[in-house]
Amino acid sequence: MHHTSLNDFLKHGAAALAKGPVALIFVEDTVELGSTLRHHLDCGFRAVVALMPRAFDMPEDLDERVHRVDFDCNPPQRVFDAVNRVIEAAPGLWLFYCYNAEYLFFPFCETRSIGEMLTFHTEERRDAMLTYVIDLYADDLETCPDAVSLERAHLDRAGYYALARPDPDNHNHPKERQLDFFGGLRWRQEEHIPTPSRRIDRIALFRAKPGLRLLPDHTFNDQEYNTYACPWHHNLTAAICSFRTAKALKANPGSAFDITTFHWRKSTPFEWHSRQLLDLGLMEPGQWF
Repeated sequence: MHHTSLNDFLKHGAAALAKGPVALIFVEDTVELGSTLRHHLDCGFRAVVALMPRAFDMPEDLDERVHRVDFDCNPPQRVFDAVNRVIEAAPGLWLFYCYNAEYLFFPFCETRSIGEMLTFHTEERRDAMLTYVIDLYADDLETCPDAVSLERAHLDRAGYYALARPDPDNHNHPKERQLDFFGGLRWRQEEHIPTPSRRIDRIALFRAKPGLRLLPDHTFNDQEYNTYACPWHHNLTAAICSFRTAKALKANPGSAFDITTFHWRKSTPFEWHSRQLLDLGLMEPGQWF
């Protein structure tokens, strides 16, 4: 299932977009490529699409399970453009997008599939779901110089906060049911992070519809898609546990030599289980039990 371009995939990959949910994995490098793809296959996505440079090798056991699309993620705007093209091609389909070395977790994901969760979410008349991007990092950068290790993964158990999201079209009054969320490495290492990239909220799960557009700040042109809950009660939220920030901070010459460790007093080993994220308040079950 190899497509030579995004155009080729949209023209000949109808089987992948026949029924959702569909995961779009944008591959920036080869770090944890196999584990990322396997994790999302195990989540129960109907199709997993890996958009990756032609020079990268696909793990042999995934050749027949993953739709591979030759694609270059640079410059970053190409990722948003690609998501928008898939939205246009698959109205009504639930979509998810992330990058390699990122892992979706949702409440009770060990025993329930992504399809089951989205069925419930749809019944609550929701067309999008807020996902918090939770930074993962290796506790020892001498042993793991790229900051990536599944076995030694840690996360911050505290230090997360939210601010009102101002509406420039309404005298900067706070937008209804929208917040800007911060925390993790993007907060602790903010001197190395551009201001527009410091938020950790991403609307990564959403249902495509005509006219919907993903914007470069990971929000949508439909404001209801950007809300964390409906007006009458709390809704489900999910988490994307991601090595992407740690990896970038150690790869960037401007920060690599300034950072000797990401570990601090509020670090805790990541247990690779949704219960830990629920207990830390990093995602919400809403009315789903």
